[in-house]
Amino acid sequence: MAGGIYLIQDDDRLVEMMEQPYDSEDQLQDLLVTYPNLIAGDQIDRATARKWLLISREAAVPTDEETAVQWSLDRLFLDQNAVPTLVDVRRTPNAELRQKVLGQSIDYAANAVVHWPVDSIIALFEANCRDRGRDPEQIFEEFLGADANEDLFWQKVKTNLQAGKIRLVFVADEISAEMRRVVEFLNEQMDPVEVFALEIKQYVSEDGLKTLVPRVIGQTAEAQQKKSSATRERRRWDEPSFFAEIKARGGAEESQIAKAIYAWVKSQAPFVEIQWGTGDTYGGFAANLHQKSNKTYQLFTVNIAGKMEISAHNYGSQPPFNEEKKWLELRNKLSSIGLSLPTEPGERRSPSLALFTLQDEAALKQVIETFEWVIQEIKKA
Repeated sequence: MAGGIYLIQDDDRLVEMMEQPYDSEDQLQDLLVTYPNLIAGDQIDRATARKWLLISREAAVPTDEETAVQWSLDRLFLDQNAVPTLVDVRRTPNAELRQKVLGQSIDYAANAVVHWPVDSIIALFEANCRDRGRDPEQIFEEFLGADANEDLFWQKVKTNLQAGKIRLVFVADEISAEMRRVVEFLNEQMDPVEVFALEIKQYVSEDGLKTLVPRVIGQTAEAQQKKSSATRERRRWDEPSFFAEIKARGGAEESQIAKAIYAWVKSQAPFVEIQWGTGDTYGGFAANLHQKSNKTYQLFTVNIAGKMEISAHNYGSQPPFNEEKKWLELRNKLSSIGLSLPTEPGERRSPSLALFTLQDEAALKQVIETFEWVIQEIKKA
């Protein structure tokens, strides 16, 4: 290693700081936990700098839902758009790293998006908070603000995984020219996956001052244009586009079921309103109930994959269903229409119901009557 940087002190004294290797790979890993901003979010996205929520110091990526874990990540983060960011740390560049990076990145991407349920990511986040003696809700508020919808955020994590929208970051104290070419190639070819190398050099002065300088590698003009275009083209649904898409995917009968649910939601106005979402994989509409407190209560969503989904955490964390008796009553009601809630209120799960199971008129009527009961119970609380 060679080269240095210079620091001008208040007394106009020039302090030379020379590049110095890290004592160990663990030191570099710990720095990312203590100072997540080292992952240079302003270089990854110059339009809107990425912020980082640490999910786990070590995260295991399963190869399938039945077998043991094969891949282990050094660090797992989420950005403010709920994009999983998988971080792999190497202290120094070497031939083995260059040879492994292609196969490893493909393995990470393929297995994470297929076999990584969002519930396990939530569990990792909560376990990490406990280890640090922090309240998960407080950390989440610090990350996205007090008004952020935590359930919606975790749903976005799920949607991003299902759409294959993840980010791979390979960290080292020096990135070779060969490594740079591999990463740039991967980032141009793996869409919507983003692939970056992050070089973090350490500079130390004789009197112990220390400076860390991160540099993101892989953001070529071609890759940036591809992925910024993909972001701009992210579809926002409305009534015509949604029903055309669900008919194309699930057929006329499934479209009619969705229309019947949609019509019922609109009939509940002004207390219940439609909110359209975005996304090419699981976008659709939500049915939101307005409360006296000016807060909204999301009753359910209906998406282009032909599913009605609810958030168990949303129901179990608010009156009246945060009470054990009412939670059991809600569980029984929803179970009768095919939506299985967890035993304990507040668990972060998203039970779903396939629309094609409601082709029988009586079954659809029972679903609507169940949510009419839910609305009345919430209004009485």
